Amino acid sequence: MAETATPVAPPSAELLEWPKKDKRRLLHAVYRVGDLDRTIEFYTECFGMKLLRKRDVPEEKYSNAFLGFGPEETNFVVELTYNYGVSSYDIGTGFGHFAIATEDVNKLVEKVRAKGGVVTREPGPVKGGTSVIAFVKDPDGYLFEIIQRGPTPEPLCQVMLRVGDLERSIQFYEKALGMKLLRKIDRPEYKYTLAMMGYADEYETTVLELTYNYGVTEYTKGNAYAQVAISTDDVYKSAEVVNVVTQELGGKITRQPGPIPGINTKITSFLDPDGWKTVLVDNEDFLKELK
Repeated sequence: MAETATPVAPPSAELLEWPKKDKRRLLHAVYRVGDLDRTIEFYTECFGMKLLRKRDVPEEKYSNAFLGFGPEETNFVVELTYNYGVSSYDIGTGFGHFAIATEDVNKLVEKVRAKGGVVTREPGPVKGGTSVIAFVKDPDGYLFEIIQRGPTPEPLCQVMLRVGDLERSIQFYEKALGMKLLRKIDRPEYKYTLAMMGYADEYETTVLELTYNYGVTEYTKGNAYAQVAISTDDVYKSAEVVNVVTQELGGKITRQPGPIPGINTKITSFLDPDGWKTVLVDNEDFLKELK
């Protein structure tokens, strides 16, 4: 007799509710730069960021630095990585930009210009809207949108990534990461739609801006931008949820949950359906790292 396949039990409703109950926030974005000191100087002098910590790991042949507008315990920051001897990277077509909110776009743009930065869009209102924005490039070619806003607890306010299927991506980030769809904007005159995804109001915290360009389903990733990190109270349970969601919507776990050798911080990492990487980091372990 042929053996009967054992039915696979569906995931429990409680498990799939976990991301919404979990204590999560965007911790940092990781990307590679060709000259660490040059980028630190640009970010501190032009953008007004603070250098929070810096470390050199000669046995692994890299250095990195953490910069932001507030302490890592409460604020989103950037983690810059310099690999010994590598002076440039390919940003690719999929990564869009970071965004910084400021009370005076013109003043910040003039700082960038004075330091030799490239201004790719002069300050001015968004077409069809009232928001005042500008775009500038850092020394490695990463694009930053400068947005005029009132005082905010999180000036480093957006990470923009391009995706090939916006509805699929919205579902993925809602189900796998417990994010909320904060708003969705369709701009048919420019042939794109974007979705703001996050854990709180976008004027108070950092959000992911997922952008779909009409008819474009694939992008190159390059080797410059690496990942975002998000906090969790339980990397093991969080990885279970991601495993279920990737089976439905695509993507894959790239590192099973567990402690990092030598550091003992528990993490898990995965790719979304478009290949963008997210690392989930244990809340308690992360705070221990900062001490």
